[in-house]
Amino acid sequence: MQTKLTQLLNINHPIIQAPMFLVSNTSMVTEAMKSGIAGCIPALNYRTLSELRDAIKELKKAKVEGGSFGFNLIVNKSNVKYKEQLRVLCEEGCDFIITSLGSPEETIREAHAVGIKVFCDVTDLHFAKKVERLGADAVIAVNNEAGGHRGNLSPKEIISLLKENVSIPIISAGGVGCKADIEEILGYGAEGVSVGSPFIASEEAGVTQEYKQACVDYGSKDIVVTERISGTPCTVINTPYVKKIGTKSPWLERTLNKNRKLKKWVKMLRFYIGMKATEKAALKATYKTVWVAGPSIEHTNAILPVKDIVNKLVI
Repeated sequence: MQTKLTQLLNINHPIIQAPMFLVSNTSMVTEAMKSGIAGCIPALNYRTLSELRDAIKELKKAKVEGGSFGFNLIVNKSNVKYKEQLRVLCEEGCDFIITSLGSPEETIREAHAVGIKVFCDVTDLHFAKKVERLGADAVIAVNNEAGGHRGNLSPKEIISLLKENVSIPIISAGGVGCKADIEEILGYGAEGVSVGSPFIASEEAGVTQEYKQACVDYGSKDIVVTERISGTPCTVINTPYVKKIGTKSPWLERTLNKNRKLKKWVKMLRFYIGMKATEKAALKATYKTVWVAGPSIEHTNAILPVKDIVNKLVI
């Protein structure tokens, strides 16, 4: 399956192992590269810049022909580490950066100066055209089947819309759990796919066995959208704990969000509280199980090595 994405990243298959908060790590990306696809890690998975720098060096040593690696940057004000993370990525080097939740203008300028490609998350045509004007190398079309923060349009709707109106490659994010899904997405006009949730249940993922097994035991019908993680709709597995606390923001929080002066601070507090809850559920045993995942876990039937998950996607 040779496409513009395989040419851009010099990979064998048009697949990016999606960056997942707390889940993605160097072991996963190393195995992804060995399997002929690209792998990506959120820069926020590293608490310090030295840890981020070490991860880049490790992946540079592990890189093989037919594989590629990158990092995801949150480029809005909620990420106070953004500018320093960008600096480290540009100093050490990687193949690509995926931007999320803000303007990618500075990232595109700084990354292109050192030969790093930039792909930008978008959920609609307005932002797709904007990042194209800024010089993005591709757009990542986040659809309504994505895990975590998702878009509002179906895969076919957003790909068709972007295909008609932008000229840079389209990478589809969301709803891919098997080879047939990839073929369908490419048939709509995408040049590749970003796949996340199926890799949660990988042997290399650094999350609890309970989280991995949940991705095996639950299916697409068990995915619900909650506002209680970041204040923005986010998909999670509908565990008994999620059912107990509900999926809507508390009344006081909704009220404060209507205040223009307080809205920013309320969102930052919600994001901090939600991320801490997600971290506890992902990394240690707890009854407060808030596990982020998308409907593509429908195709996850066992905890497998990354290489076997890739094989299920391409063979």
